[in-house]
Amino acid sequence: MIYPPSPPANIAPYVEVLGAQGAVEFILEFGGAELYLAPNPKRRSRLVTLVGHDKARRLAAAAEYLPARVPLAKPWCAAVLRSQNLSVAEIARKLHASDVSVRGWLKRYDTPGGDPRQMSLL
Repeated sequence: MIYPPSPPANIAPYVEVLGAQGAVEFILEFGGAELYLAPNPKRRSRLVTLVGHDKARRLAAAAEYLPARVPLAKPWCAAVLRSQNLSVAEIARKLHASDVSVRGWLKRYDTPGGDPRQMSLL
């Protein structure tokens, strides 16, 4: 199993509430725009439809730690999608970016020797 990379500080609150995959879906849906997080979200809101009522309330509770505009975080999203064994072309299509950009972003997250949590055998 390939673990997703740790999130940057501006994404960490989203990942704590939604998990890595949920945060990627949230960022792909709402990234780049301001988003009002109502303390008591309605069932018909796009946010509740995407993440569920409980997680929408938890996001609203964490709103003081979140930026007003949802970050795009494309490099981190690319690394998470790569950890799910998606090809560079698939990642580029999902993120609406070129394959050249995706390869550049993935180079930032490459760790020599694999997962940094893996203990050395020698």
